[in-house]
Amino acid sequence: MPVFRLSERISFPPPHFAESEGLLAVGGDLSEARILLAYQMGIFPWFSDDDPILWWSPDPRLVLYPSDIRVPRRLKRTIRQRYFHVTCDTSFDQVINGCAQVRLSNHEKTWIVDEMIAAYCRLFASGYAHSIEVWCEGQLAGGLYGISLGGSFFGESMFSKVSDASKVALAALCRYSQALSFDMVDCQMPTDHLMRMGAVKISRMRFLRELHASLKRPTFQGSWRASFENVFQDLKKA
Repeated sequence: MPVFRLSERISFPPPHFAESEGLLAVGGDLSEARILLAYQMGIFPWFSDDDPILWWSPDPRLVLYPSDIRVPRRLKRTIRQRYFHVTCDTSFDQVINGCAQVRLSNHEKTWIVDEMIAAYCRLFASGYAHSIEVWCEGQLAGGLYGISLGGSFFGESMFSKVSDASKVALAALCRYSQALSFDMVDCQMPTDHLMRMGAVKISRMRFLRELHASLKRPTFQGSWRASFENVFQDLKKA
């Protein structure tokens, strides 16, 4: 399959032209309009510091349907013990930088480079990007961030500094997604960790079909902070 080179025009080739591992296009920019169009088409940016901007649409795709999340009894017990406090959209910059720093501290490459951080912080300011923060003794212990469009949440990354913090963030996201009647959480690439928590692999064709239907719903744009407040309390009772 060809890899397309993007021009200044904000457009993408159809995702079914992507290579088997998902690489579709190279170039373009990380403007808000281009990133949002990419997600609407089932495409996302993923590249390292020494790469050009790369755009992907993998097949299969990993998704988590919010009602299918598996919260082990041990994790439920941890949540009920009030060890963690969970918030939403209060510290987006800390979460996205935390996701990058954890990988770097483990001597791993990260796609969360400065250019990506700046782009997603702009999307947060516009009300499209959101973060869930997990706190322990007043310190950020973990969290996740992503993009919300229509009835879908596109998860970008999560991290933990304290055991189970990212799992708590994911459980809280799914509970909130259920409250909003969201259709799915896009997890992008398969990982054993996410599959143990209920995520499943589906074909690109099925993902694009479900995404198309999900995007017909209005986007809950703006801060989720106020509407999220009761979600973690409900999770503690589950």
